[in-house]
Amino acid sequence: MVAPSTAPLLTQTGGPPAARTDDLPFALSLDRHSPEPLHAQVARQVRAAVLGGVLPAGAPLPGTRTLARALGVTRGVAEDAYAELLADGTVQAEVGRGTRVRPATPALPAPVAPAAPVPAWLPPTGPLPVDANPPATGLHFRLGVTGTRTLDTRAWRQAWAAAARAPVGGDYGDPAGERDLRAALAAFVGRQRGLAATEQEVLVTSGTLHALNLIVRALLPPGSAVLMENPGYRAARQVFLDAGHTLIPGPVDEDGLIVGPQTPPARLAYVTPSHQFPLGGRMCLPRRLALLEWARTHDALIVEDDFDGEFRYDAPPLPTLASLAAQTGAAGRVLYLGTLSKVLTPAVRTGFVVAPPALRPALVRARTLLDFGHPLPVQQALCWLLAGGHADRHIRRARRWHAQVRAALTGELQGLAPHATLGGIEAGLHLCLHLHGGLQARALAAALAARGIHVSTLESYTFAGPVPEALLLGYGGLSAAQAQAGGRELARLIREQVQG
Repeated sequence: MVAPSTAPLLTQTGGPPAARTDDLPFALSLDRHSPEPLHAQVARQVRAAVLGGVLPAGAPLPGTRTLARALGVTRGVAEDAYAELLADGTVQAEVGRGTRVRPATPALPAPVAPAAPVPAWLPPTGPLPVDANPPATGLHFRLGVTGTRTLDTRAWRQAWAAAARAPVGGDYGDPAGERDLRAALAAFVGRQRGLAATEQEVLVTSGTLHALNLIVRALLPPGSAVLMENPGYRAARQVFLDAGHTLIPGPVDEDGLIVGPQTPPARLAYVTPSHQFPLGGRMCLPRRLALLEWARTHDALIVEDDFDGEFRYDAPPLPTLASLAAQTGAAGRVLYLGTLSKVLTPAVRTGFVVAPPALRPALVRARTLLDFGHPLPVQQALCWLLAGGHADRHIRRARRWHAQVRAALTGELQGLAPHATLGGIEAGLHLCLHLHGGLQARALAAALAARGIHVSTLESYTFAGPVPEALLLGYGGLSAAQAQAGGRELARLIREQVQG
């Protein structure tokens, strides 16, 4: 038995003070206000004393009467604590010998050096490829954000009420998504984007990045080459890199990705033709046809991320690559990605893939092995909103709202030529301010941040070649007054730098 300490062997909190006793071989402390049961507190501390070497192997423990008396608890508490310790093998009980620490219970060795935080063979983890933690204060021209001001809260509540009234499912459901939602999404993309699809071609996902991970997992052989816009969507780029694929930078201009005879072969091309991210251009029809021909020639797939495709202002929509593919020799090569996170709210975390019939089974298999599908109540609520036309009405309201915000912002910036020119204003929820005459994007962004206005540059979106001097201004989460105020301050700063 360990020699008794001169310090109190027993303390209690939340009750009358306990009497000192030498009957216990180590200190115990009970908290009567803790949600942890008293017997569990005793067992936990005895176990810690054994593992810490305070109670060596074979050391006797006091009898349950002695322990209960010392702690001021009922004997049942002591018996329950010993029963727990017996069950987990910390102690053993023998007739005539009482309760003792099991001889085979080793003490944990004292640490000799800090343990390595991760195994040495794990690859390094880089920063998040998304703006997960923006500054807490100031005016933020954040990319990829849409406001919810135009959301019909009454319809929103009704949708979730309808989901709550629906029967509770007794299984995991279809990993591709519930049939009613897939049918509603097929009809929705047909109305909004002119893409003819059936529910058999639709796969419900948790958003664009989730869809990309499924595609990488299901369809890309290891070490594949991927053609990607440069500058381009950095989170998508990281998905391909983390999977061990090689990126081929594809140059872009105001007409989108430049594809021609010089474009090298690849297994897959990832593009944002409706509103190129981040420069904002729309891929013109000749470029779309050239990309489809490239895919046919090189036996490649195309991922068409219809980024901001629902928000267009000054120009009619161009046909999707997926619909054009059906009219050309590239049929069956385009996977169309859509999302409801921008259409409604990111809170729903729902997107979808329209996949050629030959590719869809592999995607469903990957979804089954990864997480087996989308939450049923979310699917039911979204189905109610889509089937009832509420999502379409919301898009019309949101398009008018964002057009007003865009007009307020561009009204402050249009007079900056030739020092700065606007790009990507025909569609989407952000614009690109191209800088000229020696103006530097990084310096301007830093100066704006000092004034409480936060914008992005193209540094993190460019992975090959020189970084274009431009600022990215996301206005989806702003009001017209906020956008106007931020645009006015940016214009003032540019004029100061040009004149100074």
